[in-house]
Amino acid sequence: MIIKHPEDVPSTEVEMEGAEKVKKRALIMKEDGTPSIAMRLFELGEGGHTPFHAHEWEHINYIVEGDGFIKFEGRDVPLKKGDSILVPAGEKHQYRNAGKTPFKFLCMVPKEYG
Repeated sequence: MIIKHPEDVPSTEVEMEGAEKVKKRALIMKEDGTPSIAMRLFELGEGGHTPFHAHEWEHINYIVEGDGFIKFEGRDVPLKKGDSILVPAGEKHQYRNAGKTPFKFLCMVPKEYG
C-alpha cells in the first residue's frame, strides 16, 4: 500500500507550449507500482491554463478546489469544486482558472501516460 499527501510530493512547473501558470504533483505513478492508473494533481494559478490539446487516451478529472472552465467542442463549461469530468480520447480540451485563487484538479490517466 502507498499513501501520499500532496504536500509531501514535489510540485513541478508544466513546461508545454500553451501552458501558463500550471504546476503538477505526480501523486501515484507507474514507479509506485500502480497496475493501471496514474494520478496527478494539477494547480492553475490566477490566469493559468493548460494547452488546448488532445491525446490518444481518455482521462478522468475531479475538481478539488477553485473555479474554472473546460473548453471543448467550441464552448466553455464552468467547473467548480466537486465536479467530475471524463475527457474521451482524441477530444481537444483546455482547463482554465476563472478566479483569483488556485484552481486544482486531480487527473487520472493510464499509467503509461502519467
